[in-house]
Amino acid sequence: MKLRVAVIYGGRSGEHEISLRSAKSIIEALDPDRYHVLHYLISKEGRWSPKPIQPEPGANAHIDVVFPILHGTFGEDGTVQGLLELAGLPYVGAGVFASAAAMDKDAMKRLCRERGLPVVECVVMLSNQLDPALPSQHFSFPMFVKPANLGSSVGISKASNPEELAAALQLAAQFDRKVIVERAIVGKELECAVLGNEEPEASLPCEILPSREFYDYEDKYLLDKAECIIPAGLSASDTAELRRIAVEAYKAVQCEGMARVDFLYEAATGKLYLNEINTIPGFTSISMFPKMWEHSGLPMPKLVDKLIELALARHEARKNLRYSL
Repeated sequence: MKLRVAVIYGGRSGEHEISLRSAKSIIEALDPDRYHVLHYLISKEGRWSPKPIQPEPGANAHIDVVFPILHGTFGEDGTVQGLLELAGLPYVGAGVFASAAAMDKDAMKRLCRERGLPVVECVVMLSNQLDPALPSQHFSFPMFVKPANLGSSVGISKASNPEELAAALQLAAQFDRKVIVERAIVGKELECAVLGNEEPEASLPCEILPSREFYDYEDKYLLDKAECIIPAGLSASDTAELRRIAVEAYKAVQCEGMARVDFLYEAATGKLYLNEINTIPGFTSISMFPKMWEHSGLPMPKLVDKLIELALARHEARKNLRYSL
């Protein structure tokens, strides 16, 4: 009997179109002899088609496992994961806490810093308390300004002077109530894919060569000019250290299933810095998460098989938990 896989895609975030492309790639990789795909499209306004998943155990008996491929807000931040927990359904990827913590760049940095992992210096401000003079008290220009909770480089700007910083803060505040300002790292942009539950493993890393000043939304998805190198041009010791940190960051945030861990390599110091953790990485034709695993010996069809296996294993392991006395 085929496993019934509900793929949820679209969503209310600014990454709606990327989600559609990721879902298409995943659906094409699912073996039709093994899986029956159920489509759940969420519009930009938040409407479900054909119908929403019900937040009650046993109310979705036609679903065996869920593959949420919702990037960004209202999908990658723990909200949909909470719905699936209420419904008692197994699902691919991180749980509620890890999804929310990884999505919040401030919270992610705090958790990783507590584990002794290297993160870039930053200043965090609430959108109604923006102080353009504050970051300069901690580090010099240039700086990167980001909404704390968003993906695909939406709302991110590089500021090289006070005027650009003020404008960047206003832009970021349009996308989140919390804004993060980081010291700019000059060097390489690196990524590493992590897979697993209790014993996660890291892929070979890749290096991103942006076609613009930094790897922004247009460079990621529209221009098709950025290049990537797999494996990244690092020494064997740096590669091993990057993979170690990727796994430790994954554990620090309590990720499960999958994540893409992004790094910055500072040319002047040779130091690696954690940048972000993406719990629902892209699966488009140009996305690096599946490419890194393919290069590491796990092609796309086997990768989606593994992700579904991990989702079912986690669900099975939690069946014996007690929720009342």
